[in-house]
Amino acid sequence: MKIFGVAKSSDQACFEALLRDHRRIILKVVSGFAWQPDDQQDLAQEIRVQLWRAFPKYDSKRTFSTWMYQVALNTAISWSRQAKLHKLRFAEVELLNEIPANPQPEDDDSHLLYKLIEVLDELSRALLLLTIDDRSHIEIGEILGISPGNVATKISRLKAKLRLEVASTNLTEK
Repeated sequence: MKIFGVAKSSDQACFEALLRDHRRIILKVVSGFAWQPDDQQDLAQEIRVQLWRAFPKYDSKRTFSTWMYQVALNTAISWSRQAKLHKLRFAEVELLNEIPANPQPEDDDSHLLYKLIEVLDELSRALLLLTIDDRSHIEIGEILGISPGNVATKISRLKAKLRLEVASTNLTEK
């Protein structure tokens, strides 16, 4: 089914069906790494491209969702790093012109959650997204390339950090 490491067109129907069945993974990853509509579209497209490029290497012994998360998160992390560099260069060139604000979520809790996610590093964002999606520590470790014990430790620390952030936010609002 492979021609020089690229999937043949006969694989395309299978790929499209799998992508359609697991499209929520892309939506979750995109919403965790991009906030502006244009950025979300760019990142979603980049994830689809990388999934297609990696599809010939997909090992059917693994669950598709685990493999898809791994590719999508790696793509999002790389995209996020490139976007940060681009924004820094743009800011220097434009002498720090006003940057448009993120769209406001509908309620205060959602707004707080988005603000908390926005300041997290890429690994913490990925951990949070996978935890919210009820993935096991074993599966998260497989996706992120770390041990399940390391996953548990990082999630515990992330929860403690988020609790402190929420508490300090609630104190400053009163």
